Amino acid sequence: MKKLMLLAAVAVFGLTSVKAQEVHFGAKAGVNFASLGGDIEDQDGLTSFHVGVVAEIKFSEQFSFQPELLYSAQGSKEEYSESFAGETVDFEEKLKLDYINIPLMAKYYVSENFAIEAGPQVGFLISANAESEGTYNGESESDDEDVKDFFKGIDFGLGAGVSYKLDGGLFFGARYNLGLANISDNGEDDNDDFKIQNNVIQVSVGYFFN
Repeated sequence: MKKLMLLAAVAVFGLTSVKAQEVHFGAKAGVNFASLGGDIEDQDGLTSFHVGVVAEIKFSEQFSFQPELLYSAQGSKEEYSESFAGETVDFEEKLKLDYINIPLMAKYYVSENFAIEAGPQVGFLISANAESEGTYNGESESDDEDVKDFFKGIDFGLGAGVSYKLDGGLFFGARYNLGLANISDNGEDDNDDFKIQNNVIQVSVGYFFN
């Protein structure tokens, strides 16, 4: 964990030490279309959100660096039905993983306002909950369990996407974050053959204040 934080800090301060023409600060928020890859099965996507702050450090008209600090709600869900004594019960189970993510995006402006971006991302798990709800004959019962101990505290991935910035500071973006790290953690019984990765599509809107 300390090594990853140090690497992120070196990347940020190393790039910002280069003479930049402009530095802009802003905020962004948007929708997450999250899922889990790897060996986990029968999981659907989970629609959630992200929100945070951004900075854009421009080195030229074409190139800039954009570090971000985001709260990101991720995970997956599963819906299924089971029959008991001839009656059907509908179940919905959600795995909610909340992260503080630090994307470090390199940006290339294809035109004055349109840019493509790519770079690494480090994520720090702040909570993990398994929620389940069963519905029968119009009545529901639910359960919520803390499962943070079953997941690693740090995630690592790569992001790639596009963004469009208006002259007034408003900007829009779409990005795909591919998880590279195995986030499953079974403690001393951890099996490297069982892997789970975060995968998230993000659609954002934001504003640069200066």
